[in-house]
Amino acid sequence: MSRNSLPTSYPSRSSLAAKLPAPPKRKPRGFQQSFRRSLQYWYWRLLRLQGRPEKLARGLACGVFAGVFPFFGLQTVIGLLLAILFRGNKILAAAGTWISNPLTSVPIYAFNFHIGQLLLNDNSLTDISLQSWQEVKELGSEIILPLFVGCMAVGVVCAICSYFLGVWLVCRVRASQQLRHRRKRLHKRYPKGS
Repeated sequence: MSRNSLPTSYPSRSSLAAKLPAPPKRKPRGFQQSFRRSLQYWYWRLLRLQGRPEKLARGLACGVFAGVFPFFGLQTVIGLLLAILFRGNKILAAAGTWISNPLTSVPIYAFNFHIGQLLLNDNSLTDISLQSWQEVKELGSEIILPLFVGCMAVGVVCAICSYFLGVWLVCRVRASQQLRHRRKRLHKRYPKGS
């Protein structure tokens, strides 16, 4: 190509923009749509986690164990530290702590407290009505021991259950993904019409 064959002037941006169609207008997304979209994003991100099923399940179990303790704000940190200690998945450990949230924390801690009372064979607090926060603060040491014993027992049981459930679930999801990919490859290789 010689130098003389190159164009001497290029079209201006305004003339190019006039020839192009206008971009389609996007509808503004509402809160529900953006929330659903972010949930789908995290769902697919969790499904595509890499690692052995046992490692993923260990992370989930560490998070569930930390989630049943009443350490508000520290549950995720405790779950992550346990996941590091037990070589579990840290993302699933953080997600496992969501077992206790503002909706489930009161029933979980009440259940843990009653389990702790049963394990310690302590029935002294059953007849006390907790009408005010001041009464709860006065009974602090009498409430803490049964609560933590119950949290430890319930946490161990929930962690073991979530470990085995996690291994089963990861294996099942991965098997269904492999089957879907295998069917897709076979369909491309051998279409139905031929």
